[in-house]
Amino acid sequence: MSAIVNCTDRQPPELLEDTAAGSVQRAFKPGHRWKVLGIGVAANASFSATFSGIPATAVVLRQGYHLGNAELGLALGLLGLGVALSELPWGLLTDRWGDRRVLLIGLGATAAWLLVMAMLVVPTRTGIPDVTLLSASLLITGLLGGSVNGSSGRAIMGWFRENERGFAMSIRQTAVPLGGGLGALVLPSLALAFGFGAVFGVLAGASALSALFAWRWLHEPPTAGEGHLASAITGPAPLRNIEVWRIATAIGLLCFPQVAVLTFASVFLHDFVGLGTAAISGSLAAVQIGAMVMRIWSGRFTDHHGNRRQFLRLCSALSALAFLVLWLLVLAGPAIPGGQFFLMAVLPVVLIIAGISVSAWHGVAYTELATLAGAGHVGTALSLANSFVFVGFFLVPVAIPGLLHLWSWSGVWLAAAICPLIAWPIFLRPA
Repeated sequence: MSAIVNCTDRQPPELLEDTAAGSVQRAFKPGHRWKVLGIGVAANASFSATFSGIPATAVVLRQGYHLGNAELGLALGLLGLGVALSELPWGLLTDRWGDRRVLLIGLGATAAWLLVMAMLVVPTRTGIPDVTLLSASLLITGLLGGSVNGSSGRAIMGWFRENERGFAMSIRQTAVPLGGGLGALVLPSLALAFGFGAVFGVLAGASALSALFAWRWLHEPPTAGEGHLASAITGPAPLRNIEVWRIATAIGLLCFPQVAVLTFASVFLHDFVGLGTAAISGSLAAVQIGAMVMRIWSGRFTDHHGNRRQFLRLCSALSALAFLVLWLLVLAGPAIPGGQFFLMAVLPVVLIIAGISVSAWHGVAYTELATLAGAGHVGTALSLANSFVFVGFFLVPVAIPGLLHLWSWSGVWLAAAICPLIAWPIFLRPA
């Protein structure tokens, strides 16, 4: 059955019989693409709540499962490693099977697995799951959740025109801090009050609800019309396209300092700067809110001006500069008269600027990568980039303690500045 989408039909959705061709045409309202965008946001937010929310319960997790710090780090690291390993296979399946089928399978399987964990992988009065079972369960959660990014991105790229895609993809990317923030806000208290059965059950419900939305409203994108993804010229397969590999690598590099801020900024502000809990929470909230606002603005701005590569270079340069300033302030802090008060006033501001700069580009970069890959390879290209991203989520938290041991916080922020400096020339267009 061929699905032909008419984006100009202002009648309610309906099925029309084409007696000549013997096919069925599905007509949608012009605003249906916003439902598709909403599905992408819901899917990414639900998995972000899982990926970022479970680590937010680390203190309760360690206590409830009787884990040491090394065992805790291994279990949480395997969640990210599972996503990194599965992103590319899921992306290849998306380009072969279509975004609807992969998103339904991925979200449904994630919901079912989390429900199994809620029943079988939780501490009870009769026993506590060992670290091997918990780690393997979180690894499988990551392997299944890796289906979300490429499939939802392919759906959005197909339904939106060229001059809307940056804005739409940027809105989708705000789901990551949104879902992560909600997970961090709700899940620790839920774990304390009702245990991890409730935590995994709530996350299963979120994935199942997103799957229901996808089943109801996600259909094949427009297949005709100038400016649609389906009518774009398909280039070489992305795994044989050096430019796709370059942009995907640059995306991964920019995520390394972002992960450093997300995972260790609170420790830095507490141990080095001396801020209290309220000030630390306010600083991290400012980074997340600023990132969400800038992602949406940057998508709209680059859609209007057609300057995605220039914007990505600008973000790389500003990020490198901000982290270099942070490095210099950490080095010079003890020599500044009244240094502690000065650092308490200035360092949080510089950290917020650095965190926003290194988080504002996601939707623009993913749109540029998908456009570069071509119509038939969007899922693979996006998943390739996300594989590099989640390698960062696995490696950076492991590397930072070593950097702190060798060079203190100056080494951490200098390393964070080097990553966008390396990414900057990659975003230059080839001759």
